[in-house]
Amino acid sequence: MNKWGIVDIENKQLAMANTTVKLILMAFLFCAASVAARRARLYPTGSSAGTGGICKSLVVTQGYACQEHTVTTKDGYILGLQRIPASRSGQSAYKPPVLLQHGLMMDAVTWLMNPPAESLAFILADAGYDVWLSNSRGTNSSLQHTSLSPSDPAYWEWSWDELVAYDMPAVLQHVRSLTGQNMHYVGHSLGTLIALAAFSHKELVNMLRSAVLLSPIAYMNQVPSPLARSAAQIFLAEDIYWLGLHQLNPKGDAVNKLLKDICNIPGNDCSNLMSGFTGQNCCLNSSRSDVFLDHEPQSTATKNMIHLAQMIRTGTIAKFDYGNQDDNMNHYGQPTPPVYNMTSIPNDLPLYLSYGGKDLLADPADVKVLLGCFKDHDGDKLVIQYREDYAHADFVFGINADQVIYEPVMAFFRLH
Repeated sequence: MNKWGIVDIENKQLAMANTTVKLILMAFLFCAASVAARRARLYPTGSSAGTGGICKSLVVTQGYACQEHTVTTKDGYILGLQRIPASRSGQSAYKPPVLLQHGLMMDAVTWLMNPPAESLAFILADAGYDVWLSNSRGTNSSLQHTSLSPSDPAYWEWSWDELVAYDMPAVLQHVRSLTGQNMHYVGHSLGTLIALAAFSHKELVNMLRSAVLLSPIAYMNQVPSPLARSAAQIFLAEDIYWLGLHQLNPKGDAVNKLLKDICNIPGNDCSNLMSGFTGQNCCLNSSRSDVFLDHEPQSTATKNMIHLAQMIRTGTIAKFDYGNQDDNMNHYGQPTPPVYNMTSIPNDLPLYLSYGGKDLLADPADVKVLLGCFKDHDGDKLVIQYREDYAHADFVFGINADQVIYEPVMAFFRLH
């Protein structure tokens, strides 16, 4: 039995269903890691190559004022935040702060990718809100640490548990301290999971006015994404970790070549790789693909991917499973990982959840399980929005999201 509790994996029929794909994916991640390590050496301060940071490259260029902030977590990660304190006209924010939290393998560029009239960060700023953009550990703006380098395997020893326990509290407390106000929270994808987990412990809610969860991720047992489910079923992330890759970086020239190799395997349809993970997005602006590829996708910890794979296989929302009772006892004082209980989320916390019928990650069936946990929520504090045509990326990149998603969200903010 290894550290993650995987016993005699050669005998697992699902785990060995496609050995060729597995080996190619391992090689793909090895090459990605070497590119990432080189990037970390070249750009140790955490700025994207040649951009000078998110403010300079994507906000100021659109005519908005922007501030770069940093905050240090209790476990030593130095996170970058961006603040848009005024509208494009120059009028200072006169409405409460809004914190935007991106999803997996993304950063705050998520909220700035489209033109100002279609990007949530700019829309909020022009509506008078004090906009704050969070960047999770390991992303380009948050690569620094008080004692570790991204080239150190120990830097990547975390999962989304640490985003709940350290990153989110540090960021919320920073915004609260500087503004003196409680804030609205908007999360997408993984940004919803860490929020729900924190709220289930009744943590941080005293600093919030409301929370908006776009493509909410909680229960993942019914995820229909063939790529995500296959990776979980063959224990790919676990194998990658044990081969010494603690950092997962999906970019680089070598990766592009290996992706082509993967896609040439009979039975693998890679005509639209994003759709294979997210679902068929209805409303993306294809002319912005170069902007996306300049900044995304970004690194995460292999351990983080293991944690998400555990959720897909078990259908639970629990802390990281170390695979055997002794290790779990050492970490948690109990033989199994503690569960994040969604029914413990305060019933009076204003929540807005928006999900899509085509989403392969926040699958409607899984979202309905989550919604079942809110059956006792205060009726005037819970708004549910369903978009039949939307997939995972449409909520942040859709060209019509300003009308069908963001306008209702701001109406919700006005109520709270």
